[in-house]
Amino acid sequence: MNVLLAVLWKDLITEWRGRDRAVAMLLFSLLVVVIFHFALPGGTGERTRDLAPGLLWIAYVFAAVLGLNRAFSLELENDALTGLALVPRDRGWVFLGKALASFLILGVVQAITALAFVLVFELDLRGAWLALAGIVALGNVGLCSVGTLFGAIAVRTRFREVMLPLLLLPLLIPVLSGSVRATQDLLLGGEVAFAPLQLLLVADAVYLIASFVGFEYVLDE
Repeated sequence: MNVLLAVLWKDLITEWRGRDRAVAMLLFSLLVVVIFHFALPGGTGERTRDLAPGLLWIAYVFAAVLGLNRAFSLELENDALTGLALVPRDRGWVFLGKALASFLILGVVQAITALAFVLVFELDLRGAWLALAGIVALGNVGLCSVGTLFGAIAVRTRFREVMLPLLLLPLLIPVLSGSVRATQDLLLGGEVAFAPLQLLLVADAVYLIASFVGFEYVLDE
């Protein structure tokens, strides 16, 4: 637990001082929202409401991939990956610290992006903010879990900016399927069916456990 808190504190303090990762993620996601606004003119049309869940998660995933690509870059630039590998505890706690930091940073970016999305497309989310936040949080658990694992793998490759999306995006299909379906149920019907939430919970549990265990061997490579 001390390792988790130390890694989490280090990542959050570093991000607060530099803000390069969060700012890049936010600008990118807002740019995606603006592009969608020009591609789908007409404000609050029926078509826009139908497409809104998918468009919102496209912005979220692109921003997340951009941020996860930078999750281990500081350690690589300062040759600190060896220090993480020498932590005298289970390396899974290092993974949890990195994943939780990415989860919190991504959550802030997503909250601002959702607000911009609502304003641009004039969506009515009154009474649905908490439910939407819960869905996004569930999606982020799976996204940040497997993203942190493959971010640690891709950071040492020559083309890490390309390698991470190639490794990550196919594995995100269950998470994105559950997240988009749950968001669609919420925005269009006001209630969320149990099936997409069940898919999200199972995918999150599998990815979190597999990443925790697998991270022990990633830093040795």
